[in-house]
Amino acid sequence: MSLRINDTIPDLSVTTDKGEISLHDFVGDSWAVIFSHPKDFTPVCTTEFSAVAKLAGEWASRNTKVLGVSVDGVEDHVKWKADIESLEGAKPEFAIVADDGLEMAKAFDMLPAEAVLPDGRTPADSATVRSVFIVGPDKKLKLSMTYPMTVGRNFSEILRALDALQTSGRENVATPANWSVGDDIVVPVAVSDADAIAKYGAIETKLPYLRTAKLPS
Repeated sequence: MSLRINDTIPDLSVTTDKGEISLHDFVGDSWAVIFSHPKDFTPVCTTEFSAVAKLAGEWASRNTKVLGVSVDGVEDHVKWKADIESLEGAKPEFAIVADDGLEMAKAFDMLPAEAVLPDGRTPADSATVRSVFIVGPDKKLKLSMTYPMTVGRNFSEILRALDALQTSGRENVATPANWSVGDDIVVPVAVSDADAIAKYGAIETKLPYLRTAKLPS
């Protein structure tokens, strides 16, 4: 069954290089970013893990945990982390799920239920395990993105999307294209002009159905 926006993520018990975890317990009262990989020791994925490691302070400032997933075992994950740290000097402190049985890849609809890992497999055999899932403290899926193996993920965009999700949820607003923290937000259609002005001080009506405002400092 497909995992869609606002679905509760499966509460799987998974093995990681840091021990056994329950996904719901892992999320706890935080936000979570789960990002998956088709194989350890692959070039694009190694640059991505390095990028995530370098953003440790950014994740922490947003009350967000990160969890890697790769369809290899714990021993490979430990060795791969040494390569990742050597790349640009950022140590990946987050756990990596050892999804060599494909339980998580299938539960999160990254692979079909009948998928198996053939002997001597290559990353192409699990190429669709290249997704990002942003999960809220309510354990519900807030956003997902899937990338091909040839395109490295833009973690600046993932941070931006996380900011937008947290702001829209906290303030009960929407955010326009290319929004970043500090930019004008979109006033919900259900809010009257009078109530919007009372809340934001001023609004700009761009179209009858599109009004923007600045959030109070």
